[in-house]
Amino acid sequence: MADVAMDMPFPWSERAMGFQRFTRRKRSQQQGAGKGPQLAKHLKVPQLVTIGIGSTIGAGVYVLVGTVARDRAGPSLSAAFLIAGVAAALSAFCYAELASRCPSAGSAYHYAYTCVGEGIAWLIGWALILEYTVGGAAVARGISPNLGTFFGGAENLPSILVRRTIPGLNIIVDPCAALLVISVTMLLCRGIKESTMVQSIMTLLNVSVLIFVIVTGTYVGYQTGWQGYKQPGGYLPFGINGMLGGAATVFFSYIGFDTVASTAEEVKYPQRDLPLGIGLSLFICSSLYMAVSAVIVGIVPYQSMDPDTPMSSAFADNHLKWAMYVVAAGAVAALSTTLMGSLLPQPRILMAMARDGLLPPLFSKLNPATSIPVYSTVATGAAAAVLALTMDVDQLSGMVSVGTLFAFTIVGISVLIVRYVPPSDSSILVIHVPDPIPRPSPPPAAVQTQTAPKNNSKSETCTCSKHGTMVPKQEKVQRATTVHSPLLTKDSAELEKLQDQDRRSAAVLGIFCICVGVLLVSLSTSSTFIPSRGVRWAMGIIGGIPLGGGTFILLLIPQDEARHKFGHSGGFLCPFVPILPIISIMINVYLLVNLEYSS
Repeated sequence: MADVAMDMPFPWSERAMGFQRFTRRKRSQQQGAGKGPQLAKHLKVPQLVTIGIGSTIGAGVYVLVGTVARDRAGPSLSAAFLIAGVAAALSAFCYAELASRCPSAGSAYHYAYTCVGEGIAWLIGWALILEYTVGGAAVARGISPNLGTFFGGAENLPSILVRRTIPGLNIIVDPCAALLVISVTMLLCRGIKESTMVQSIMTLLNVSVLIFVIVTGTYVGYQTGWQGYKQPGGYLPFGINGMLGGAATVFFSYIGFDTVASTAEEVKYPQRDLPLGIGLSLFICSSLYMAVSAVIVGIVPYQSMDPDTPMSSAFADNHLKWAMYVVAAGAVAALSTTLMGSLLPQPRILMAMARDGLLPPLFSKLNPATSIPVYSTVATGAAAAVLALTMDVDQLSGMVSVGTLFAFTIVGISVLIVRYVPPSDSSILVIHVPDPIPRPSPPPAAVQTQTAPKNNSKSETCTCSKHGTMVPKQEKVQRATTVHSPLLTKDSAELEKLQDQDRRSAAVLGIFCICVGVLLVSLSTSSTFIPSRGVRWAMGIIGGIPLGGGTFILLLIPQDEARHKFGHSGGFLCPFVPILPIISIMINVYLLVNLEYSS
């Protein structure tokens, strides 16, 4: 039998089937090495922060401020953004550790394949591709109304960009959205350096507009006495539940750091720069969100906010109509950077899957001049352009959040696996393939005594060991004098190995109990899945038992020393393990189960 390491790409016809294929994992050290040309390393902290901010602060902030304040949070909107930012930071900590340990293209797909298994990685890969494709198309279809602000309405755009309805099919085509997707795809094909430079310019414009909103809104607030905070309902007109519901809604405004992780293979110093890029971009976005929301709800009562254009209408109500053009420019910049953030990770996920043999090798080919997976980029761009041109992607918007929350959940579980049961590179992804030529069985062991050719020294007399190896007589005597020490060392090593196996088995049981408990507790909070209130209470109590038990097990046992050898060393380490990843998993699964009410 011959051993084959499964981290090397396997032809589709030779890949193992069944449960073994679903659970096998690849080696963390491979990082795509030896599998063809590598992505060019051009990115540092400033570029990563730009990508993170551009992917996170999209047109959603120009709309969510109004809808969440009016329907759920009221003046407590800034507190809702703070709570959502803290929840997102928990996932960001988990991402930062895995990104620095395993800096390869594919982000959550790569982490899942390394820590959990091929089946989950396959699901996450396609979930993320669907998320980014539908999300990019949805963003692109929002460009026409914002551009129309500068032309006196979307119907006054140039005829080639105006939306039209196809007779008989009831399909509204949006040429402007399709052209925007095609333009961004062409830019991404030119190289990561060029696309990042353009994204930096657009992100700077977007951030400048938000700073303008903060400064101008603060001036208006002082002039009007912050009338928004003097409403009869007080700071919490919808109560604590309303604020928490608003936090669950705006949580999806923070999910752009997955794009940063997807560029890990193109970062010059991933162990240092990836955690900094993720952390700084999240901190900047959270600060901007909180400041903008605090100002807008302060200058306009939340009951009278326009749910579609809250910022423009807020300034118009305070006799600053000219400001709506500044806000519209920021919205256009935000749409462009968010679209780039949606189209950037997809080719890298496809490339990672093709490297692992899960897709045809065409998707892993790089352009020699730009070091970009050009075939994957063109394919994903074409799919997003078709959706943006012909489809009402609002109907698929919920699926976008499913992929993100599923990925965040698996990343949290992967951190627990790395700390307590890290994959062993000597034992994972190895299958046995029959030898092409049968080998004869070795002869039975025998103890024979032979004498070496005679010479003048008796010490040259050799004795054959039971394996047939010639051992000098003098060396044999020396070995005999130390016979007890190897045996004691062997017994001690075997005992330590058994103890480690027991600890790993307990850790696996604890992680499994946590996953089951989190799922049951989250399902108990959803009246959609379980209408009966009594059943929900019972399920919550039942789910709390394995959740608490699994957490107690992980707190009781030490972390695996092999975690120091997993992946690259010297990177960021997630703090407060296992509590922080467990809380992150709970938040993500809760939002996933209650997605209908959160999105």
